[in-house]
Amino acid sequence: MKANTLEEAVALTKKFTSKPSNEELLKLYGLYKQATDGDNLEERPGGFDFVAAAKYNSWLSYKGKSKSEASKEYIELVNSVSDKYL
Repeated sequence: MKANTLEEAVALTKKFTSKPSNEELLKLYGLYKQATDGDNLEERPGGFDFVAAAKYNSWLSYKGKSKSEASKEYIELVNSVSDKYL
């Protein structure tokens, strides 16, 4: 089963029977946020919230990428990892 749209890709991730690696999860998060919200303009999380900082940095790493390009990369990533997690 392969996704062709961002919505289908998001739906496909919800069907995963096991959890992707942290690296894959961060890439998925960053690409999804870039595809839906555009560039990360939020405040950097402070303190010892390492998960929030990792998510922030992942999203920030896609700065300047268009929403359509980020969406395309998100779909490709979901399709490439779906065989492992479905």
